[in-house]
Parts: sequence; structure tokens; C-alpha cells
Amino acid sequence: MINKIADGFYSNFIAGDMYQWLLDGLKNTLLITIFAVILGIIIGFFVAIVRASHDKSGSFKILNRLFVIYITVIRGTPVMIQLLFMNFVIFASVSMNKILVGALAFGINSGAYVAETVRSGIMAVDNGQFEAGRSLGLNYRQTMRLIIIPQAFKNVLPALVNEFIALMKETSIIGYIGMQDLTKGAMMIQSRTFDAFWPLLAAAAIYLVLVMALTACMNKLEKRLRTNER
Repeated sequence: MINKIADGFYSNFIAGDMYQWLLDGLKNTLLITIFAVILGIIIGFFVAIVRASHDKSGSFKILNRLFVIYITVIRGTPVMIQLLFMNFVIFASVSMNKILVGALAFGINSGAYVAETVRSGIMAVDNGQFEAGRSLGLNYRQTMRLIIIPQAFKNVLPALVNEFIALMKETSIIGYIGMQDLTKGAMMIQSRTFDAFWPLLAAAAIYLVLVMALTACMNKLEKRLRTNER
């Protein structure tokens, strides 16, 4: 039994240095995820603030309508279609780095979900917090930046982390545009060894470790936020 496991491990990862395909795929997966998360946060917070401001004061009517359309379209269509559209339509005539294409597609997709998550957090903050900010002489922007957004962020942090975890796993479809990610690296090993068990098990284990690490970071951040409250 032990010899069989050792032989399977050797033939799938050590022989021909095929483990390098997993490492290269992991690097691309992390790069796409990091860039997409940053873009999703920027888009999501901006859209959420505009939409929350419209809900509270009726301002930004045109922007709000555009953002409603954006959220509806992005959340109503599969992320794979959005990725293929980004690569084969928008950048069809341009030689674009696949990591950038993936980051844009996944970032724009994530931004719609982040926006609704953050907006719900902003709307959940009691109106008395706005009044308290105004009574201290703060204008609307200062009240949002110093009082409302920090509270909303703390409330929606678990949901945001769940979104980023889902985003990281969604990047496994990047192989459809010819990009080698972690999943694609596992499939490349399988095509050489005709053994699906070991490469897919390795890819799943790496994803699991990444998710556990991200969850641990979120738990530490939540504890720190609770400590600061006291």
C-alpha cells in the first residue's frame, strides 16, 4: 500500500518535475485573485456608497440607475460567459495578458456582489449615527468615511470574506481562455499520467489550505475589531 502511494506520488509530481505545473498554476491563481479582489473592493464600495446615498437622500439618480443595471446584468449572467465575453469580444483584437483579462472579468463580477453586501451594511447602520455625525459638525462625506463605513465594514466582513473565497474558487474556470491556473495545472498532469486522482487531490488540497488561511485571517481581524470596540 505504501509503495503504491509512493509510486503514484512520484509518477504524478516528481517525475519530469510535473509539480512545477501546480506551482505555476498556483502563482497565476493567486495573482488573478489578488487583482480581482482589489478591483472588486474598489468597484463595490464606490457603487455601494452611491446607491446608499441615493436610498437615503435621493441623490445620484442617473448613477444609481446605471449601477442598478450593472448589478442586474452581472448577477444575472454566468461568470464564465462574462469571462469569455471579456476575452473573445472586448479584447478579441488586442494582445492582452490573460492574468489581466481574468482579473478584470472576475473583479467586475465580484464588484456587483461586494456592492450589494456593503450597501446592506450601510443601510443597517442606525440613522442616529448620521445624526450624531452631523451634530459633531461633520458633513455627509466625513460622516460616511469616519462613522458609517467603518461600522458597515465590520458588520459585513464575514460576507465579504465569503465572497472573496468564492471568487478564488471561481478562478478555476480561467483555463477556458487558455490560462494555466491551479486546476489547469492538475489537468495537464492528468493528461500526461492518465491518473486523475493525485493531481486533482493535490489541487483540492491547495485550494483548501488557501481557504483555511483566508478564514484564519478573517477570524483574527474580527477579534481585533471586537477588541478595539472595548
